[in-house]
Amino acid sequence: MFNPSDDIKFLSGVGPQRAELLEKEIGIRTMGDMLNYFPYRYVDRSKVYRISEIDGNMPYVQLVGQIVSMEPIGEGRNRRIVGRFSDGTGFIELVWFQGLRFVGKAYKVRTTYLIFGKPTVFNGRLQINHPEIETVQDNADIPEIKGYSFRPYYHTTDKMKRGFLASAAVAKLISNLFALITDSLPETLPRPIIDQYRLMSYDEAMHNIHFPTSAEALRRAQARLKFDELFYIQLGILRYARNRKERQGGLIFTTVGDNFNTFYHKHLPFPLTEAQKRVIREIRQDMRAGYQMNRLLQGDVGSGKTLVALLCSLIAIDNGYQVVIMAPTEILAEQHLETIRRFLEGMPQLRIELLTGSVKGKKRKEIMEGILDGTIHILIGTHAVIEDNVRFRNLGFAVIDEQHRFGVAQRAKLWDKRTTPTQPHVLVMTATPIPRTLAMTLYGDLDVSVIDQLPPGRKPIRTIHQFLHHINRIHEAMRTELRKGHQVYVVYPLIEDTEKMDLENLEEGYQQMREAFPEYKVSRVHGKLKSSEKEAEMTAFAAGETQILVATTVIEVGVNVPNASVMIIMNAERFGLSQLHQLRGRVGRGAEQSYCVLVTKQELSETTRKRIQIMVDSTDGFEIAEADLKLRGPGDLEGTQQSGMAFDLKIANIARDGQILTYARSAAEQLLESDPTESLPENRIAWKRLQELRSDNINWGAIS
Repeated sequence: MFNPSDDIKFLSGVGPQRAELLEKEIGIRTMGDMLNYFPYRYVDRSKVYRISEIDGNMPYVQLVGQIVSMEPIGEGRNRRIVGRFSDGTGFIELVWFQGLRFVGKAYKVRTTYLIFGKPTVFNGRLQINHPEIETVQDNADIPEIKGYSFRPYYHTTDKMKRGFLASAAVAKLISNLFALITDSLPETLPRPIIDQYRLMSYDEAMHNIHFPTSAEALRRAQARLKFDELFYIQLGILRYARNRKERQGGLIFTTVGDNFNTFYHKHLPFPLTEAQKRVIREIRQDMRAGYQMNRLLQGDVGSGKTLVALLCSLIAIDNGYQVVIMAPTEILAEQHLETIRRFLEGMPQLRIELLTGSVKGKKRKEIMEGILDGTIHILIGTHAVIEDNVRFRNLGFAVIDEQHRFGVAQRAKLWDKRTTPTQPHVLVMTATPIPRTLAMTLYGDLDVSVIDQLPPGRKPIRTIHQFLHHINRIHEAMRTELRKGHQVYVVYPLIEDTEKMDLENLEEGYQQMREAFPEYKVSRVHGKLKSSEKEAEMTAFAAGETQILVATTVIEVGVNVPNASVMIIMNAERFGLSQLHQLRGRVGRGAEQSYCVLVTKQELSETTRKRIQIMVDSTDGFEIAEADLKLRGPGDLEGTQQSGMAFDLKIANIARDGQILTYARSAAEQLLESDPTESLPENRIAWKRLQELRSDNINWGAIS
């Protein structure tokens, strides 16, 4: 009898020793865990070849015949066992380099075996190294006769293999597990959803995911189980978001008053793009809806996110509330201060102040008093704004820039600054484009707005790929721009496991730049410098005191330098696409044509060449982020680790299963809308299943 919560040690073929190995190596503790341990690939085993048909260029083959001789060859490390295998049409050698004692006892001559492996040619003879072998008792065991086609392959570890738990052994254990299942596995989705999306039954899907009867059955099984996984993630996220809105009342901003209208009609520096107008409408709708706004604003560098945040801040001020804007670094906070003060030059009634760790003494005391008595309308700062002694009179709107740079606990401290029972509205901004499918999963409980237009007049950055041996050509191009009075970034990678080597490369590059450009001032900045040293170097570059800045990715989110027109990225093959796009966004801030040069070694893999070509061909951050997701997966993308995927996907793939994710989210939305009280009998399965998953391993709140 099958019970998913039963200890795996009670499964036939496991026992205490193997149970310990399964739990320690791959986390399988119960029968249910084993059932949900899915194969990572399948090999079609429906065809049996004759030895006379095969050659050394075929991927995998299956043969039926007998071992006609077995003998050990060589001594010491070169010792191996070679078996001559024949099916009557020819001979092939079976070779073992490990487990020789086991092989000598397990396989016998003149016994019929089914052999599977990759054929190669050595010294003119066909051979298969370490073949998979099964005994054939009669013709019914031959795959072509018994209709057996797809063989599942499971991830295993070296320790498992040493404990005789290779992929075939795992498959055998799962086969033993299915022998215990006498009834159909209970359904996990409501019948209306199964019918609407024409999904395979859960029982049929579980059988076919492990032991597919055909390619079509495997495809449908995968689609069903991916839908299941993504549906419950989306249902959990959407339900969490709904409950949060119901639980946390928000300030209601009914007024669009003098400050907004004066700025919009008299001081707006340039017309808003249609994308900016759309986003402001979306935020405005949230601000008067009666629940706390939690909105993610995405937009490429230079798309005008700061102007949108300012206009929405003026709405909060018109309704009698204060605004805080939190940035990850002092230099970025100072840049926001300078930008917003410049925008509001004609509106002296508004007080904007900066609070960072560097603000001390009398000035700091004045700012603290202004925050408390409400005379400061907009406070801009770093994490200093969330210190315990910073108290607002009436905080109503919080803007968090580059939110993945802040921890959850830091962001939560902002809510403690309120003086009313209701939560301040929150706008989190990022210039890191997040693919739609990933945003739906990572930030599914946030409303997402996208500024997908650049202001008119901006020239697209030209991206060029060059090889390292063309460095003299690159230097000449740099010199051309420097003579025009422009500035240049030169970026080196900095990756933890090769940090010492990377720093040496950066220092060497710094010296090369000084030698190649003695007439210009060269500075350098990297993560090992003190914060004050970094700030000083960045400020000097922004002020035009240095012309070439040699740096690591610490400049990825950094100061706005419109005069910088060239970005050189050394060893560009070591960066992800999204990171390359972020770095490229450091230039192109002014009216002049800007350039990004991706410098790589000449020997590149096919995947790396594709990645570099995507950067050359496209300046669309979202297109690039989608490509990065497909090539690297969600866990590798900049920012997603900090954001915290609070669940492990067992079968679905965010990069490849976007269509299924869309269907799953739509189904979850329909279920929540049609059953807000969670009481309809036909949906009982879904709510019960969601509760089981919540108590199991998914922390929905962690991703907000």
